[in-house]
Amino acid sequence: MLKLDNVSKLFNPGTPDEKIALLGIDLELKAGDFVTVIGSNGAGKSTLMNIISGVMKPDLGDARIEGSSICQLPEYQRARWIGRVFQDPMAGTAPHMTIEENLAMAYKRGQSRGLAFGVNAARRNLFREQLSRLGIGLENRLRAKVGLLSGGERQALSLLMATFTQPQILLLDEHTAALDPARAELITKLTDNIVREMKLTTLMVTHNMEQAIRLGNRLIMMDKGSIILDIDEERKRDLSVERLLGEFEAISGHKLADDRIVLG
Repeated sequence: MLKLDNVSKLFNPGTPDEKIALLGIDLELKAGDFVTVIGSNGAGKSTLMNIISGVMKPDLGDARIEGSSICQLPEYQRARWIGRVFQDPMAGTAPHMTIEENLAMAYKRGQSRGLAFGVNAARRNLFREQLSRLGIGLENRLRAKVGLLSGGERQALSLLMATFTQPQILLLDEHTAALDPARAELITKLTDNIVREMKLTTLMVTHNMEQAIRLGNRLIMMDKGSIILDIDEERKRDLSVERLLGEFEAISGHKLADDRIVLG
């Protein structure tokens, strides 16, 4: 489904601020895999997401979906295969537009939009049906401006928009980190339900170690631009935060020191 071969990225080459963001990343996701990604700040997690989504290109290596290279395709062309939810609830939606207008844009992701009217009766019924799956009442507020929604409501809408057209790859970039614990847990449960129901191939970055262990069928840990741990479903069942920290320290030679890391 998704395959990265020897992907490397260097920031500010040849300057005192030179930094290795990714170093020889090899990663393969099979169809239906739900992979969580954990690591300290600066480990390369968001750079990995940006390479896959097309925000930036690798200096070396290749990224493929279904065997076809996507490295030369701009972000907007990859949108037909890739859905992404960001950490910031303000990203991924248009605040001055209504819920139904945002959904209409998501419905046409990766297609030529033209000037045709985006919302008709049939499509509005579809939007209500999809919003009702969230269980937070947004199906009754189709014409509400998205900018008036709470952070949790906006993130739930962003999640629905990213998965509306059943993308081949779903990227979740710390999408619960900016929410309070109650709303973060709501979005976590919605994520798990949607990914399972739609059988989406998913890569989720998180700073919450308990969440990384609990969700998905595979866990990878990054450090200094490399994948240092790749834990399959069988090992993951018996994994604890303490054991994960122990493995990280044994491999990396240092403790996981990041104020943003949440242990549980």
